[in-house]
Amino acid sequence: MFRRVLVANRGEIAVRVIRALHELNVEAVAVYSTADAGSLHRRLADHAVCIGPPPAAASYLNMPSVVAAAETTGCDAVHPGYGFLSENPAFVRACEDNDLVFVGPDADVMARMGDKAQAKREVAAAGVPLVPGADTATAAEARAAAEDIGYPVLLKARAGGGGKGMRLVGEPDLLEEAYTRASSEALAAFGDGRLYLEKAIAPARHVEIQVIADADGGVLTLGERECSIQRRHQKLIEESPSVALDEETRAAMEASVAAACRQIGYANAGTFEFLLAQDGSFYFIELNARLQVEHPVSEAVTGIDIVREQLRIASGRPLTLTGRAPRRGHAIEIRINAEDPSRGFAPAPGVVERFRAPLGPGVRVDTHVEDGAVIPPYYDSLVAKVIAWDDDRPAAIERSRRALSELELRGVATTRDAAFEILGTEAFRSGVYSTSFLDETRLEAVTAA
Repeated sequence: MFRRVLVANRGEIAVRVIRALHELNVEAVAVYSTADAGSLHRRLADHAVCIGPPPAAASYLNMPSVVAAAETTGCDAVHPGYGFLSENPAFVRACEDNDLVFVGPDADVMARMGDKAQAKREVAAAGVPLVPGADTATAAEARAAAEDIGYPVLLKARAGGGGKGMRLVGEPDLLEEAYTRASSEALAAFGDGRLYLEKAIAPARHVEIQVIADADGGVLTLGERECSIQRRHQKLIEESPSVALDEETRAAMEASVAAACRQIGYANAGTFEFLLAQDGSFYFIELNARLQVEHPVSEAVTGIDIVREQLRIASGRPLTLTGRAPRRGHAIEIRINAEDPSRGFAPAPGVVERFRAPLGPGVRVDTHVEDGAVIPPYYDSLVAKVIAWDDDRPAAIERSRRALSELELRGVATTRDAAFEILGTEAFRSGVYSTSFLDETRLEAVTAA
């Protein structure tokens, strides 16, 4: 195991990784911008290095500064968390060039999987079903592909995710403008304006499979996460298992993921995302070659600490369990963002006057927030994740609502009440919904633009 690891991130995920390191008796080094000088992750770490001013481009995305921080503090490895540099092959190579172990897949695999079109070609070779689609270099090529595939179609950035560079196009007359806008957005977000086009599967559910793989070809699947409750392609609530999957489909999805991992030579934690059609057919969307925000859902139902497994694999150890991980009960994660629903969910930075986490059986809260914490305007608005586990889904829903009712977070606007409302709807409780849930239920507080 490593002696000292740099955590190349901030916020709740930096806190999460630091705690895992300390449980393994590994020293943690934090990096922080001047905006995060008083942050919890800085104070929890054994060592901390300031890497620049508030803008992410000058701090958390500044590869030379992050690598220098690891070198000057004598680190053996770097854990990227999620976001920022976590899926940047150049950063992985920079770590490798400076004798630092990157806790994640190697640079070659990351580069191939980061290109959505390339990733689809490679997983298809392992027998994973794909949504009909095509690479496109121009709006004209996209129009020709759309005519062949049939409308509606989705334009998606080849080099990124999270809803950036994505447009739904329902008819030919709208395609050219949508292509221009999506390409410009993708270029601004990822430095790459290339797009690919795929058939829009609707109604559909968004289901993903968590996987952990080692360098010896061992693969462990941890079941699925249901991620269909989304707003503007951003996940709001995740749960496991999905009520939409029968055991035969679940086993088929996990088998396809295991085969794909071996086909592409994947090692460490990753998530395969799928669209699930009403008839039970499933189609690969993308591979997230990193830890996911919603990983605690899988941890809750399997009892496996995914971050510790990441560190063990990166240190050269094989998986102690392969195949399909046993799982029990039902877990739900609610993302709490510092956003103001009354202003179209605009970011709501500020000072947290009071924070009290919910307690009790089956409740977990991942956060970097405490009384007096500053929520800066420069970064993602996620401030906490509330995870509730119980024996079955109805009980997990009630436990989630109880936990949200106990969560106290004053000083900044949050999405807590919106999430509470979603959990109380008959549509959510029934489990019969799709990625269009918010539009279909017309939850005004949630869908306000």
